[in-house]
Amino acid sequence: MVVVEAIAIDAYGPADLLAVRELPEPPVGPDTVLVRVRVAGVNPVDWKVREGHLAAAFPSHFPLVPGWDAAGVVAAVGPAVTGFAVGDEVIGYVRRDDIQHGTYAQLVPAPERTLADKPVQASWAEAGGLPLAGLTAYQALRSVRTGSGDTVLVHGAAGGVGHLAVQLARALGAQQVIGTASPDNHDFVRSLGAEPVSYGDGLLDRVRAVAPDGVDVALDLFGGAALDVSAQLLERPARLVSTADPEHVTRLGGSYLFVKPSTADLSLLAGLVDAGRLAVHVARTFPLAEAAAAHRLVEAGHVRGKVVLEL
Repeated sequence: MVVVEAIAIDAYGPADLLAVRELPEPPVGPDTVLVRVRVAGVNPVDWKVREGHLAAAFPSHFPLVPGWDAAGVVAAVGPAVTGFAVGDEVIGYVRRDDIQHGTYAQLVPAPERTLADKPVQASWAEAGGLPLAGLTAYQALRSVRTGSGDTVLVHGAAGGVGHLAVQLARALGAQQVIGTASPDNHDFVRSLGAEPVSYGDGLLDRVRAVAPDGVDVALDLFGGAALDVSAQLLERPARLVSTADPEHVTRLGGSYLFVKPSTADLSLLAGLVDAGRLAVHVARTFPLAEAAAAHRLVEAGHVRGKVVLEL
């Protein structure tokens, strides 16, 4: 039996449960690509999976390998796979219909629909940090028809999704992008092409000082008070989208987005990276064995850009 190294848990709980294990090689279905992972992105959803917060939404099985982001090389393909071949360099938002075979592993079985070719101009670390965050930002902005001439407000503009959303808003034609961030991240947000404003009490007035007529689009990544401020700044509530607070945003007339795997969308993002119009900022890399430390860093918040695991 072939065994692979992976990070796995046998029960929901704290980051200390994350440990390197030897597990059987995962199965490869007819339309599945087996990817030898070089880098796995670490996202807030990963610690939520670890703690069991998604157990009601997805069937989960132990031992459970976390992770939905991957960049790596195709090791094998199922007989119905037509878009990839052994040796191809790929990226993937490898979200299956259940949670068990995640990307914190040497080998991950990825449905073909979750993969795209790796951007040539990206390092492995950058490529591994792109899929989930990039797709979230792009699909959210697209869902509210972000386009030419818009003024766009991005909450959490220095974070994993936020720093990509700022750049993507510009790529979609936005005339002005405003990004909330802590003062320590204001220069970083400016470098991305946005006007930074500090979050917290008084946010409404600070945004109006930059955009007296309000904003056309607002992307919320946290929920809570930021949604209420956004609603007051928008002429059309339907152009408010949240990835964090479905009930609240719906009450305000906006929409909730949960990111979907898409080869076409991943390919578009990869093309923007190769064209020099989108860059993934990697805040820190960890070896696979230090997945627990990576989780603690992401769980604490305030990460500038992305955190990744190198295998």
